[in-house]
Amino acid sequence: MTSATLGISISPVEVTHISQYGFWLLLGDEELFLPFSEFPWFRDATIGKILHVELPSSNHLYWPDLDIDLAVESILHPEQFPLVSHASA
Repeated sequence: MTSATLGISISPVEVTHISQYGFWLLLGDEELFLPFSEFPWFRDATIGKILHVELPSSNHLYWPDLDIDLAVESILHPEQFPLVSHASA
């Protein structure tokens, strides 16, 4: 017996895992990790609010329930985006 081939993902971006250290996003065929140490805005957010992510354009992620916008490049190359959050750690 063989399993059927999985269908095509209908979501261009999906949160695949959340841990005490951060969360993983599946963006197309690439998985990205957002550690809470570098993205503290998400640390105290509910799971539902983290899961509700949109991709308005190919390089723009948006969490409407949290009013958080991130450029994909800031996740891929955080060293090029030295801005530091003033959110309490």
